[in-house]
Amino acid sequence: MNCLYTCLEQESLLHITGPDTLKFLQGQTTCDTRLIDKNRGLLGIFCTPQGRVVCDFLLCQLGTDHFALRMHRSIRASSSAAFGKYIIFSKAALDDTREDWKPYAVWGSGAATALTKLFGQAPSERFGAVHGDNFVVVQTDQGGEQFECYLHESFPQDTMGEAIQLATEPEWQALQMTNGIVRIEAATKEEFVPQTLNYDLTGHISFKKGCYTGQEVVARLHYLGKPKRRTGLAQLAVNSNPTVGTAVYDALSGKSIGSIVNWCTVGGDTTALVAATKDGLTHELHVGAVDGPLLVGRELPYSIDSE
Repeated sequence: MNCLYTCLEQESLLHITGPDTLKFLQGQTTCDTRLIDKNRGLLGIFCTPQGRVVCDFLLCQLGTDHFALRMHRSIRASSSAAFGKYIIFSKAALDDTREDWKPYAVWGSGAATALTKLFGQAPSERFGAVHGDNFVVVQTDQGGEQFECYLHESFPQDTMGEAIQLATEPEWQALQMTNGIVRIEAATKEEFVPQTLNYDLTGHISFKKGCYTGQEVVARLHYLGKPKRRTGLAQLAVNSNPTVGTAVYDALSGKSIGSIVNWCTVGGDTTALVAATKDGLTHELHVGAVDGPLLVGRELPYSIDSE
């Protein structure tokens, strides 16, 4: 059976509880929380009033009036603090210290079958969710081969290893990068507008919901402008470990035209997501300097040239 799993140590859950949770998130984030329930999760982002992305997340329901935002561990505390500025008058509470729920990833052609054996059922559509008292499983792709599992400490987590082959977190990260899903990390929080990171193309933004923090900036660019920068997928031609934020140079002009926003290395191969000028993404690019390691462009599963 082709099926792998890993514990997502670099991810964390920001818990939000209380009867006003979805109302609060509806007024602050880009996703339409009227669509979420125990059978459905949602991608979203939270922005500053200036339209800069504070965090990206996958939102799901863990229990009655209990929700969680799965996000990069390096930004959980700062994201909680940013949300906290607005939550004061809501009947909802944030908790960025809980570790009783852990995120896992499961993927492969046999993933749905393995999850059905473990949990009795598996989701059957993208962002569909199934849950029990101590687990939630969310399908994250269209094809039914990629899932995130949130397991409470009371769930016998060693059963994952008995049914599914253990893999590494970078393997899952590389898969998500090839899906064109950009992740906000500590080095990039509040640096980019959503369109630069393709969030308008990956289902992170509802343009039909009402107002939310930063909505004026995000909507203006969507309806009245064109993003000057986008994010592309690339492979490093040599084994290299850049840092997030490392400048990317255009060999044609010799100028810095963007930066690395995510990267990971699996088996000596480094995959990267690069935020840069749209024209620059079509040129020969190098990391760190004009004569630095070469970036070999790869195709995203969606088009960034539709504007």
